[in-house]
Amino acid sequence: MNITIDKNSGYCFGVEFAIKMAEDEMEDNGQLYCLGDIVHNDMEVRRLYEKGLRIISRDDLKNLHNTRVLIRAHGEPPETYQLALENNIELIDASCPVVLKLQNRVKHAYDNMKKVEGQIVIYGKEGHAEVIGLAGQTREEAVIVMTDQDLDKLDYSRPITLFSQTTKSTKGFYHIKALIEERIRENKGELRIQDFDANDSICRQVSNREPQMRRFSEDQDVVLFVAGKKSSNGRALYEVCLSINPRSYFIESEEELDLNWLADAENIGICGATSTPMWLMERVAEFIREKSPSEPTIA
Repeated sequence: MNITIDKNSGYCFGVEFAIKMAEDEMEDNGQLYCLGDIVHNDMEVRRLYEKGLRIISRDDLKNLHNTRVLIRAHGEPPETYQLALENNIELIDASCPVVLKLQNRVKHAYDNMKKVEGQIVIYGKEGHAEVIGLAGQTREEAVIVMTDQDLDKLDYSRPITLFSQTTKSTKGFYHIKALIEERIRENKGELRIQDFDANDSICRQVSNREPQMRRFSEDQDVVLFVAGKKSSNGRALYEVCLSINPRSYFIESEEELDLNWLADAENIGICGATSTPMWLMERVAEFIREKSPSEPTIA
């Protein structure tokens, strides 16, 4: 039995930067508040809790004064920064540069759309931290869509500018884009450049993992995909694995691993999301190794 950990899995730059910033701050100053889960992985959240990281909600933030709060990689809407000023809160901003750039693009597009009574549409998960930050650039006027049915919320007689949450599936984005174009044609009889502006704002570090994950899954008898169940990126990448290898299993940790899944498997692949720490994938490999004479490798 060969156990291989996918070298392309694990933290993206934004998550890695945020966690490093949190650890450095706690090492220098002790306990630190973080607005929302720093990463959508409960195992990592628990590890950082032991170091002093305390997760707070937006409601909690309203009642805090004269303290320090970390902004995670997902970014925040403008009102968070305004509240911090009012409550004398020092913000340690670990927003991902890719997300910050997208927020600026959304704000600029929103200002332009207001001039022509247009609509900002965001392909993403309602209530997701990044989407909240993006919608905040539009004074909460952006329309959030995830499914075909969500497209019924749009007015196809008005101009539309489309963006995507950075961690969504490329395939899903272009599916939504095609459906919007089709509905505009049905409504107006044609698709003019001023009617629709589609912006593929998916992070390339994320989207490039899809073809990498396909190749990795093809080479394995069994794929163990390790990620937190809150991870949007994790769910999307797992679906990629499953589409290539039907013996793909989604687990949060080695505790959810059923060894029967590995029956007759010679090659076992372990991979994960952009929010999955490498130490957790290595722990899954170690768990399997204890049950067999295999040695995990990084490939």
